Amino acid sequence: MQASVKLGKIWDIPIGLHTSWFLIFGLVSWSLATGFFPAEFPDLSLPAYWVLGAVTAALFFGSVLVHELGHAYLALREGIPVNSITLFIFGGVAQISREPQSPGAEFRIAIAGPLTSLALAAVFGALWLVDQPVSMLAAPSLWLARINFALAAFNMIPGFPLDGGRVLRAIIWAVTDSYLRATRVASFTGQLAAFGFIGVGVFTIFGGNFFNGIWLAFIGWFLQNAAAASYAQANMQQSLSGVTALQAMTRDCIRVPSNLSLQELVEHQVLGGGQRCFFVADNGTLEGMLTLTDVTQTPRSSWQTVTTGQTMRRREELVSVLPDTELLSALQAMDDANVNQVPVMEGEVLLGVLSREQVLRYVRLRAELGL
Repeated sequence: MQASVKLGKIWDIPIGLHTSWFLIFGLVSWSLATGFFPAEFPDLSLPAYWVLGAVTAALFFGSVLVHELGHAYLALREGIPVNSITLFIFGGVAQISREPQSPGAEFRIAIAGPLTSLALAAVFGALWLVDQPVSMLAAPSLWLARINFALAAFNMIPGFPLDGGRVLRAIIWAVTDSYLRATRVASFTGQLAAFGFIGVGVFTIFGGNFFNGIWLAFIGWFLQNAAAASYAQANMQQSLSGVTALQAMTRDCIRVPSNLSLQELVEHQVLGGGQRCFFVADNGTLEGMLTLTDVTQTPRSSWQTVTTGQTMRRREELVSVLPDTELLSALQAMDDANVNQVPVMEGEVLLGVLSREQVLRYVRLRAELGL
C-alpha cells in the first residue's frame, strides 16, 4: 500500500495518504453532514453540518492514524523497523519490515491498536459528557466516541489480517509452538469472516440498503484477498524452509568492466543478450553491481559518455548474503535494503546473484515437482 501524498514523519516513520483515502473522506463527510448530525442534532444549520462533517471526518482519520501508531510504537519497542504508515479507503496500515519473532511480540503489537482505539473512545466519550450543552462540540465527540469503539471491536474479529486475527495467531503460536500452523488457522478464520461480510452485504442489498450492502461486501472482498494472500505466504514460507541462497541463485550475472559505456552495455548485453543484472569488475576484483533500473535512472542522452563504473552501486554499498543464508532471510535482506537482488558472497569470492524473480521461479518449480 504505497502512499500518493506524503504528510511527513512521526518517529521517523513516513506518514502518507493513498488516493483511495480522498474517496472515503468525502463519503464520511457527506454521510455525517446529511445523516448522523441532522438526526442527532436538528438545531444546527446546513453549513454547520457540512463543516462539522469535514472536521469530524478528519478527526476520525486522525484516530485511525493514532491506532496505527499504537502498532508502530510496540513494533519499534520489539526492535522491528516500521517502513511507513498509510491511510487508505479501509482505514490505515502500518507496514513493518518483518514479522515478529515470538508469539508474545506478535500479541503485544497486535493488541496495541484496538487498545489505543478504546482509549480514544473513552477520551471522546468523556468530552461528550462535558460538552453536551454545546451541539457544535457534542456532535463530533459523540460520533468519534462511537466510531473508535466500533473500530476497536471490528479489528478484534478473530480473522487475519485484522488485529484479532493476529491475536489469535499469537495464541495458537504460543500453544502449538508452530508459526506456520498458527498462520494457517488465522488466515482460514479470516476468510470465513470475509465471506460472512460478503454474505451480510448481499443480504443487505436485497433488503433495500444498497450502499451499506455494497460497502460490507467490498470490505469482505478486501479481507478475503488479504487472508488468502497470508495463507499463500505461509505455504511459501514452508516450501522455502531450509532452502539456501546457493540453491536458488544464478551464476549468470555477467561481469563487465567499469569503463564500459551504458550505450554499449544496453546494445550488446541488455538488448542483445537479455541481461538485466551486471557485476562491475576490473582485473577480477568486484567493484560494484549494476541493474537495469540503475541504467534507466540515467538520462538516455548521456548513455554514450556515462560508464558502468559511474552508475553502479559500489561494493561497500551492496547488501550481500552468504551461500548458506536461507531464502526467507535473503528476501528479508532485500526488503530492508529495498533492492530486488543481492550478490551471494563467500568471503571475498563472488559466487552469484539472487533475485526475487529467481526465488519465485524456484517456488514454482518446487510446486510443479510436488516438492
